[in-house]
Amino acid sequence: MSEMENHDSNVSLPNDEAEHASANQQIQIIEQIEEKTAGFWMRFWAFIVDTLIVAAIVGIIVNPIFHLFGWSLAETKWYSPMTIVSAVFYYAYFVLTTKFWQQTLGKMIFGLKVKHKNADRLDWATVLFREIIGRFISNKLPFLYLLVAFMPKNHGLNDIIADTVVVQEKVFIKRKKEIVVDHSRDEDYESHQTISPTI
Repeated sequence: MSEMENHDSNVSLPNDEAEHASANQQIQIIEQIEEKTAGFWMRFWAFIVDTLIVAAIVGIIVNPIFHLFGWSLAETKWYSPMTIVSAVFYYAYFVLTTKFWQQTLGKMIFGLKVKHKNADRLDWATVLFREIIGRFISNKLPFLYLLVAFMPKNHGLNDIIADTVVVQEKVFIKRKKEIVVDHSRDEDYESHQTISPTI
C-alpha cells in the first residue's frame, strides 16, 4: 500500500510544478506603434508610375541612339539589342533609386518607402536580391504581385526574398501584442536579498 502511495505522489509532482510555473507567468497586452505597411493598390499605382518613367527614359535616351546608328527598334526577342538595353535601364532604375533613396520616384509620389526588417539602411545585397531577382521572377509570373494583397504586412515576393517591407511614410498604427511575463525571477531575486550571511 505504501508503494502505491509513493507512486501516486511521484506522479503528481510534475503537475504541481506546472501549476507553480503557470502561477508565476502572466500574459500582458502591450500596445506597439509601428509604421503602416503599403497595400496592394498604392504599390500598384506607384509601379505604374515607375514603368512610365522608365519608358520615358528609354524613349528619350535610347531611341535616338538606335535611330542614329540605324538599329532596329521593332525587334522584341529577348536577345535583341533593344530588349537588352531596355532591361538594363529598367533594373538599373529600380536598383539605384531603391539603394540611395529607399524609394523609386513612383513610391515618392505616393509616400512609400522600402525598409529592411532588421536594419535602418538597405545594403547592396538586399537591394540586388529584391530589385533584380525578386522583380525578374514577378515580371515573368505577374500573378505573384497579388501576394501583396494577401500576405501579412503586405509582403510581395521580392520582400520575402530580401526581408524587406514597404511602409507608408509618417503613417503609424497601433498594434496590440501579448507577452508572457515571468515573475519567478523576481521571486528568486527577492528571496536572495532576504538571506543575509551569518558569522
